[in-house]
Amino acid sequence: MASQDWFEKDFYAVLGVTKDVTEAELKKAYRKLARQFHPDSNPGDAAAEARFKEISEAHSVLSDPAQRAEYDQLRAMGSGARFTAGGAPGGFDDVFGGMFGGAPGGRRTAPGGFDDIFGGMFGNGRFGQTSGGFRGYGGPTKGRDQSASVTLDFMTAIQGDTVTLERPGGGKPIQVKIPAGVADGQKIRLRGKGERSPDGGEAGDLVLTVTVRKHPVFERDGTHLRVDVPVTFVEAALGATIEVPTLGGDPVKLKVAPGTPSGRVLRVKGRGVATAKGTGDLLATVQVSVPSHLSADAQKHLQAFAASVPSDNPRDELITRARG
Repeated sequence: MASQDWFEKDFYAVLGVTKDVTEAELKKAYRKLARQFHPDSNPGDAAAEARFKEISEAHSVLSDPAQRAEYDQLRAMGSGARFTAGGAPGGFDDVFGGMFGGAPGGRRTAPGGFDDIFGGMFGNGRFGQTSGGFRGYGGPTKGRDQSASVTLDFMTAIQGDTVTLERPGGGKPIQVKIPAGVADGQKIRLRGKGERSPDGGEAGDLVLTVTVRKHPVFERDGTHLRVDVPVTFVEAALGATIEVPTLGGDPVKLKVAPGTPSGRVLRVKGRGVATAKGTGDLLATVQVSVPSHLSADAQKHLQAFAASVPSDNPRDELITRARG
């Protein structure tokens, strides 16, 4: 952009802001206008396209601290003066002629003259493009990221699926592939599914937060699945082979060793959660089930059993350790 444009154009007015506008306020004003006049929103509208270019041009200069400082300094010194060819009356030379002692229409190059003062500003002492000057209409900006949430049932989260999501704020629904093994609270970033760029750049991302409903039987522990398995007192005491449910498959048989206590964990390899990092196991925790009601005959036999075994107190060691 030639420096003459910097005299002729009020970039602050183009963006509808004041000279003391902050960086955040500048960006907000630009985005609002860019959305309004973007060619995609105004197909075939030449006036809107020209306005969009003006907006982008103004933002390109004012959003760059170095260029903004040069622009402000030049506008302040020129007081809005305009260039005219050949130093015609009312032109740039008329405004600055008296300052440098030169006649209108002339171009001062003597030491201390026009080129010396503006040389540092423009890099070469002439009214051309600066070394760090205009760079087109500014690089396209990425659209803003958006956030959304989705609630999945337990099986969908474990196995993965494709779900349909409504866009935040409306719009065409999108199909999202949920990876197998996604966990409760996990965030999935969907590239390019967020807000469109206001100036033709890359679209933003959609950040999806996953909520997983609880399962009535299984609980997830990393890549493992946990399940509580009740066994009878007789099965725990004498040992038994029991069936344990699996997620989405047939039950598997596990051997309970004689004398198995409540809380012992039995492991089924490879029947947990399958993820890209590996597959976990199914962890079955034994819960000894004690009957709440006994018949008179059962009580009689249980009392006989109690009389036949050692009368050691299983809590003696616990009490001793607690005393320190």
